[in-house]
Amino acid sequence: MATIRETCSVCSGEFDIQFRYQMEERGGGFSFYCSQKCLEKSHHGGAGAESDLATCDACAKRFSPDLVSQVLYVGGRRNYACSLGCRSQLLREASGVRLGDIAAEELTPPANDEATPSPAFAAVRLTSTTPPPPAVAVASGPAGVPLRPATSRKIEPATAVPTTPPATGRRERVASATMKSSENKQNEGVPRYLAVFNHKGGTGKTTTSVSVAAGLAAKGKRVLLVDTDAQGNVSVSLGATAERSLYHVLVMGLRVADATKTVRPNLDLLPSNETLAAAELYLAGRQNRDRVLQERLASAAAGYDYVVLDCSPSLSLMNQNALVFADSVLVPVACDYLSLVGVRQVIKTVKNVNALLHHPVQIWGVLPTFYDARAKICREAVTTLKSHFGDRCLPPIRAAMKVKEAPAQGQTIFEYAAGTHAADDYQVVVDTIVASREATAGGKTTAAQAPAPEAAATA
Repeated sequence: MATIRETCSVCSGEFDIQFRYQMEERGGGFSFYCSQKCLEKSHHGGAGAESDLATCDACAKRFSPDLVSQVLYVGGRRNYACSLGCRSQLLREASGVRLGDIAAEELTPPANDEATPSPAFAAVRLTSTTPPPPAVAVASGPAGVPLRPATSRKIEPATAVPTTPPATGRRERVASATMKSSENKQNEGVPRYLAVFNHKGGTGKTTTSVSVAAGLAAKGKRVLLVDTDAQGNVSVSLGATAERSLYHVLVMGLRVADATKTVRPNLDLLPSNETLAAAELYLAGRQNRDRVLQERLASAAAGYDYVVLDCSPSLSLMNQNALVFADSVLVPVACDYLSLVGVRQVIKTVKNVNALLHHPVQIWGVLPTFYDARAKICREAVTTLKSHFGDRCLPPIRAAMKVKEAPAQGQTIFEYAAGTHAADDYQVVVDTIVASREATAGGKTTAAQAPAPEAAATA
């Protein structure tokens, strides 16, 4: 695996990042530490008596962090707690408990107690009386978990009036980009995030992802193709090699622009390889583990007309991230009985993303693949899909040996076998995507955007 060489933010020495603790999101960017000693020095912020003090993120008290329990990571950033009580408060906030609820349950003095409230109570009361955060701050995280700024929060006494607005953190900027994207879904300038997904393997997901992305790029659209499968077959199919991958973006915090590679005109690839399997462990330890991909890609994706995500045939955290990032799902279904059975799980997964993860993703289309008109099972499979999904069932992709030969040459089906039935069929899919996008931008609703029929839920 390729390493990333950075400069230590404390001692300015150059080193190769090997461990997760050696990099940290701070103040809208990243800080790097060559050793545990430099990391500990960063807790104090430098030399001198005043710089050795940190600000408690619960009560705004200045103190010297000497205990491990006084430094905790909540919401993907470093926090300080001067006492166990403040530490518990920060952890409760992260789990979705509102500051006003904490004040009501624990910090509100009795009616007959006229004593002056403690500094912690004053800070909580100040926060609870401010207007609620905009909806976008909650939209980028799980329901009930308010997002916190990336910079240290300093709460002034209740009588003080802040003279400068708080610094905007990285999470808030990502949430703002997400809000603008969701509010302008009807505008042509906002990309469509299309996940090519199916739990069943061998349905043509990678071939479909590559063909759709290449077809959109050939029509002059700026396309980002993201490989979220650790097998890395997208790079092989396009004859591309890359030292850095989606793993470096998710785990190491590498900029998307530094990991992408232009493989065709208007087509950029964010590749993956076997290292992506290790990212599952990283995602499992994150608080908003189903939205890490969204946080990392939201800003960069805004510069593309379309983003196509090739998903792995599994029910994994990576696929959850892909579905939470996407706004539409294209489901390739091989024309056989087992693939038809697998569609049920896809529908269930999409419903769970909507209901449990609170992200409005929809099945944009179902694409029959490996279609052979001479086989009875193929004809019956397409008929069944049409009966359940109606116009959402796209015209089938006819089986052809050229489709299997194209990846061996590192070419798309349009480059290797232009004019064949398979190339023409994939061109129909591309044209349908563009047409539905333009219809949406014009205020019209095509069959592909119409609500899914209830029959699909019981397919």
